Amino acid sequence: MSSLKVLPQIGALRVLIAEDETLIRMDLVETLVELGFVITAAVANGQAAVDSALEDPPDVVLMDISMPVRDGMSAAEQIMGAGIAPVVMLSAFAEVGLLDRAASAGVFGYLVKPFRAIELTPALRMAVSRWKEFTDLENEIKQLRERRESASVVERAKLILMSEGLTEEQSFGLLRRWAMDRRQTISEVSVQVVASGIPPDGVQ
Repeated sequence: MSSLKVLPQIGALRVLIAEDETLIRMDLVETLVELGFVITAAVANGQAAVDSALEDPPDVVLMDISMPVRDGMSAAEQIMGAGIAPVVMLSAFAEVGLLDRAASAGVFGYLVKPFRAIELTPALRMAVSRWKEFTDLENEIKQLRERRESASVVERAKLILMSEGLTEEQSFGLLRRWAMDRRQTISEVSVQVVASGIPPDGVQ
């Protein structure tokens, strides 16, 4: 392994390493730095990986499965469940059971030891790319759900106002005026209407 110090590239991916074998962990750090990655932390167990990811979120996590204190699989689930970063698992084994567990945990890559340094870059970059696609889709679904819920509550608020004798157009106009006066969104005002029947200032 070269002893030359390699400066990280601009925009280099930030990697958190979790590996309980000291020599392997040190080798991973050296290899990834030489490949142009930035190491946020190199820890020896799954709980330390979770703590580090929460404190200083990386772009991607490279984590061994079998570790003391807390195994890599449960740590990976917590890190990804919190929306922090994708996880690429490391293991000395490639049994179907382990692969199934990794798939169920939703990991974004799986490398079997011993692996070549040339395999690391595509595995990590592919994980980050797939994670971005995944989070973008999650955000899109969330926005669609919020828009649907917003439209639903506005419709309910309009019906309440229409029960007071207003037309649909007048009801929406009133909601819009209340929103402008209170510097709120129409959805926020509508929630108040639905919650209380009619806002304190009444239909005016």
